[in-house]
Amino acid sequence: MERESYNKMHLNEEAHWWFIARRLILKKILDRYYRNKKPKKVLEVGCGSGGNLTMLKEYGEIFAMELDDDARNMANSRNICNVKKGRLPEDIPFDDGFDLICMLDVLEHINDDLAALSSVKEKLNQQGKLLITVPAYKFLWSAHDVACHHKRRYTRKQLTNLVLKSGLKVQYTTYFNTILFPVIAAVRILNNIFGGSGRSAKNDVNLPPTFVNKFLRIIFSAERLIFPAIFFPFGVSVLIIAENEKEGKG
Repeated sequence: MERESYNKMHLNEEAHWWFIARRLILKKILDRYYRNKKPKKVLEVGCGSGGNLTMLKEYGEIFAMELDDDARNMANSRNICNVKKGRLPEDIPFDDGFDLICMLDVLEHINDDLAALSSVKEKLNQQGKLLITVPAYKFLWSAHDVACHHKRRYTRKQLTNLVLKSGLKVQYTTYFNTILFPVIAAVRILNNIFGGSGRSAKNDVNLPPTFVNKFLRIIFSAERLIFPAIFFPFGVSVLIIAENEKEGKG
């Protein structure tokens, strides 16, 4: 990811509509599929500057890894846990035994996404959960993807097939950021037509005016009111929660 993107994320993760609403949606999913009163171990893979760690520590003893040195330092400055340096798929700096692993907009950065999932699977306890979010649809590729060094975007079917191929059992999957999808898609397509998706590598994490930021947060976060009772057939992102069924651990 570009250095500017990490800096903006660190500054805006607590206030930007997208980050706030996504955390609320993820919390709703985790409350349904994961919450348990017993002590648990939770790992965030690719935690960036650490904006999700406060929310995730509600679900157990929190661990985290991040490849980028500057982002890892930002995450450690939050004093939530010791964020270690690691890289997928070959270098996860933790033993196995996790009850929940989260990869939140991480998989699209990795060259060999199947190998990454297989490596993460080996760190899960029996019946441990894996929560993944990724950006959706190749036709939404934009300068934001370039700035963030994305390798690909996924359809729900592609992500589901990839998770199944890694040996995990899918429990729930949906698109999300659906209500705002028509506007976001129109803006990105028009920008690609008239500006070119690769000529100007800019990310989408600038903080909009207060009223706009609040309005977008309310609209996006409203989707949590119907998750996971149903799933959306399209959206800007894809979410999946899967379970490990391997024997001999737990």
